[in-house]
Amino acid sequence: MINKINKMTPDPEITPTQKSRGSIIKRKVRNFFKWLIALIVIALIIFFYMRYFYTYSDGYRAGLLQKFSRKGTLFKTYEGELVLSSVSGNNSTVIASEKFYFSVILDSLAARLDTLQGRSVIVHYRQKNSPVFWRGDSPYVVDGVKPR
Repeated sequence: MINKINKMTPDPEITPTQKSRGSIIKRKVRNFFKWLIALIVIALIIFFYMRYFYTYSDGYRAGLLQKFSRKGTLFKTYEGELVLSSVSGNNSTVIASEKFYFSVILDSLAARLDTLQGRSVIVHYRQKNSPVFWRGDSPYVVDGVKPR
């Protein structure tokens, strides 16, 4: 009878409420990986925002609107080309020039730029670090225009 009682009493050193060392380590490792994954996700969100949506610079460019078109295979975007003249000859002939390539998002602005081809204009642009395929081919996004 004494043997049965001794076998049935629990060991006083280990109670059911205490956790084993292995389960504590598993919990800590699991928490570490949860935090690591959360930090990686936050870092990726910040990276994509800074790369594709952060405005690196903005300003104005003036020149001759040489080309404006709607192009693209899956995503049709408005793309333009502005000739920036640095040196002009007689009769307002451009001698030295540089081209400024840009994209337009707004349909109303695209309709206005389409009517200004061949004229001298001033555009307001926002420069992104990299273009996004649905926003256009250029990192320069024009959001305003006025004839010069």
